[in-house]
Order: sequence, then structure tokens, then C-alpha cells
Amino acid sequence: MDLRAIGMGLAFALIWSSAFSSARIIVAAAPPIASLALRFAISGAVGVILARMFGQNWNLSRAQWRSVIIFGICQNALYLGLNFVAMQWIEASLAAIIASSMPLIVAAANWVIFREKLPVMGVLGLMAGFGGVALIMTQRLGGGVDPLGVTLCLIGAVALAVATLTVRGASSSSGSAGVLMIVGLQMLVGSAVLLPFAVIFETWEVQWSWQLVAAFTYTVFAPGLLATWIWFLLVQRIGATRGATFHFLNPFFGVAIAAAILGERLGWVDILGVTIIAAGILAVQLARAAR
Repeated sequence: MDLRAIGMGLAFALIWSSAFSSARIIVAAAPPIASLALRFAISGAVGVILARMFGQNWNLSRAQWRSVIIFGICQNALYLGLNFVAMQWIEASLAAIIASSMPLIVAAANWVIFREKLPVMGVLGLMAGFGGVALIMTQRLGGGVDPLGVTLCLIGAVALAVATLTVRGASSSSGSAGVLMIVGLQMLVGSAVLLPFAVIFETWEVQWSWQLVAAFTYTVFAPGLLATWIWFLLVQRIGATRGATFHFLNPFFGVAIAAAILGERLGWVDILGVTIIAAGILAVQLARAAR
């Protein structure tokens, strides 16, 4: 793995982890589903326009269209939609911790369902990672955290894992369409899926502030476009398994950013749990990469 790939992985993990704190600011002042639908509409439109300016087109293969639709629904609509709704009631740090379990879910499914061989270090990493998540959630639930919010985040993580397993290998090469075009189309699919739910179930009331505008703008362009684009480029450069190794940084970055920006309090159990989760994710990804 070269220095450029390491830099891309660090940038992706940092931007991805920061999305939970900016989302927490947004949902405190605006309807979550409508905000997310608008974010995807803007991000997707900008992505497609830039892609066309760079000479990219939407002549995708059948596998790539399948990837766009599945990820647009599972990642953007389900995973992020459920997280945005959940963060009305739970802290951004907890949402980031639960979301960071996605690589563990994917590895466990590959091992159990698809019979992928996993070395002993990987099995121990799975046990440690899920144990760290259970430790934090047990402590938080005992402290009065909203169980509905936790459940929604868990469902979202499973939905993203299912999407990842369903389209394995389908998006590793963008062909003539281009990475940015695929990213933009995924965003537009997510917006189209979320918009009817926003119209039916939400009251569109917004408490305007500079913090809301700044958080929304950042979410549109940084986690929305930049992080996804970096991830696709990273996967093309070093492969999905090696790229996923950087997910071990997400728990650390997620809780650190939430503490710095939102002032969320972290106890010693949270710190211990995050350390165990990160070690588990790293062990699993290193074991898979070595295999």
C-alpha cells in the first residue's frame, strides 16, 4: 500500500466519521428525511453535472446499474435515512459506533453464509468487535438511551452490509461511465426514494441558523460527494478488502469529532468499547487481506 492510498484512506475515514456530527446538527433544526432527500438531490445533481463536464457518461453496464440502484436504496435511503431519523433521539457518537460495525457484519456474513475462509485472527477480531459494540450499547441502554434510535441504526448498518454483499465486485470498475457519474446517480436514486416519505410523514418546519446552513453545506459536499468519490478511487487502487481496513479508524474519529464539535460526553466504557471495536475491525480486515 503506497503513501497515496494511505492518505486517501485516512481522508475517507475522517470525512465519513464527521458526517454523524453534521447530521446531528441538521436533524436538531430540520426534518431529517426531507433534509436528506434535499442533500442527495443537490449532491447527485452536482456530481452528474461535474461528471458530464469531465466527459463521463451514464452508459453503465447492467451490473453497474444494479449497483447504482441497490446502493442508492440501501446505502443512501435506508442506511443514511434511518441514521438521520435515529439521531433525533441518540447522540452522534453512538450512531457512528453502531455504523462502524458494518465491516464486521459483512465479514461475519461472508464467513457464515458464503463460507469464506477466515483465519483465527479474523475470528477473534469478529468476536472482539461485536463484543465492543455490545459493551457500549449495554452501557448506553442502561443509561437511558432511546432503544428505537439504536434499533434504527442497527437496521441501517445491516442494510448497508446487505448492499455491499449483493453487489460484490459490481462497482470496482467504473468503465466509461466514470466514478463521479456513478456516485451522482446513486445520490439521485436515494433522493427519489426518500422524497415521498418526507412529503407524507414530515412537517416541513425549519429553525434557521448559520450552524444549520454550515452543517448542511458541509454534508452535501464533503461526506456526500467527496468521501464517496475518494472511496471508489481507493477501491480501484488497492481493492475493497484492503481499502476496508481503514474502517477501523471510524470509531475513533466518530467519537472524537462528536466530542469536539457537539460536546458529547464520553465515559471510560465508551473509550474501552471503541478501542475494542477498532482492534476487532483491524484484525478482521488484516486477516482477510492476508488470506
